[in-house]
Amino acid sequence: MRLKIECEVRVENDTNRVSGNRILNTMDRLNSSPRLMLVSDLDHTMVDHHDPENSSLLRFNALWEAHYRQDSLLVFSTGRSPTLYNQLRKEKPMITPDIAIMSVGTEITYGKSMVPDDGWVQFLNQKWDKDIVIEETSKFPELKPQAETEQRPHKVSFYVQKDKAQSVTQALSKVLEGRGLNVKIIYSGGIDLDVLPNGAGKGQALAYLLKKFETEGKPPLNTLACGDSGNDAELFSIPGVYGVMVSNAQEELLQWHSENAKDNPNILHASERCASGIIQAIGHFNLGLNLSPRDVSDIGREDSSPSLEIVNFALLLEKWRRAEIENTELFIAGLKATVLPSGTYIHPSGSVYNIKEYINMFGKVYGDKKGKQFRTWVDDVLATQLAPGTWLMKFNKWELCGEERKGCAVTSILSKKDSDWYTLVHVHQTWLEHSGQGEWFL
Repeated sequence: MRLKIECEVRVENDTNRVSGNRILNTMDRLNSSPRLMLVSDLDHTMVDHHDPENSSLLRFNALWEAHYRQDSLLVFSTGRSPTLYNQLRKEKPMITPDIAIMSVGTEITYGKSMVPDDGWVQFLNQKWDKDIVIEETSKFPELKPQAETEQRPHKVSFYVQKDKAQSVTQALSKVLEGRGLNVKIIYSGGIDLDVLPNGAGKGQALAYLLKKFETEGKPPLNTLACGDSGNDAELFSIPGVYGVMVSNAQEELLQWHSENAKDNPNILHASERCASGIIQAIGHFNLGLNLSPRDVSDIGREDSSPSLEIVNFALLLEKWRRAEIENTELFIAGLKATVLPSGTYIHPSGSVYNIKEYINMFGKVYGDKKGKQFRTWVDDVLATQLAPGTWLMKFNKWELCGEERKGCAVTSILSKKDSDWYTLVHVHQTWLEHSGQGEWFL
């Protein structure tokens, strides 16, 4: 309860005073309040490091891009520094969040460019002196400093043995308080100990964002927080927030739940791991559709949307190349029926093709990824209606085969007349910066 009060009071008192980056760029694409604001931890929550196929993460990606990206907000809240966060994005098939909360709630950034929130930085500077923290923690031999990349302006991080954590935390708190600092010490993962400004943390960062959205006149209709470890407990303490502890949640989070929230119906201990548990929670709390396109064996055309069409087309090509669907003339004919006969396709290399003629080449790649860890996913799908029945689609398309990763920025045009299927009119692809290049097939 103490955490809940601190979050409400501090943000209420400081939001109007703190200047800095506004969040209009994040919110401009939304005509109204976000339908769902999903706030998720990464390691062992969104990302399952024991799933080499990344199955649950890819299921979530397809669900979000098909049914939520257009009118909702995705927030990643991680203990990782920006350096390790970007490293994880290179290793795993992750989609791009609208907002990233990093370094255990001490850094907030917006959009693809990760623009920092200067107002949050100013807020955290109060009663914080990193030099004093370093000086005093150096007197505790039990604390082993983490890598330099994990030492941030408002976070000093250590490793500590589990049996030493409680005594060190209590002693260090008294010492730093005596030096005039107002700090918070978070122990998580059975080994990580972080010293932060008392106003920092994942919960405080979320409360700060919710207050800013309210100030902009677009508070989320629903918010779902997702986590697995002790540093996620604060997320579940924010008033009005739904919470899910994934099935593989760690002991310290389960203990917190037992002591503080076991009778709270808005917090679920999922029966499924990681991102699959997040999908489960969306359905459990009736926050929206929780059937991922990857869970649909027969891709139909009913209740489709431009975003779902893009996701499904990418999944069809993945299944084709993995030989998970039958190689028939009927399949090729069905693909041709979904494109404009005079439509154009511009390959990342710059070569220009007639779309229908390009589809004739699909037979060459059938099953070429069979038995391999080959996956495709789309990211940051944005649909803009140009005219009745016509949409401009912009997104990134990625392929991962083993450790080889390639990506393209895609611009396409879809059209739809009355109850007809969506028709692909135009596709233009360009290689993404820092992406591997070479073989690429739509």
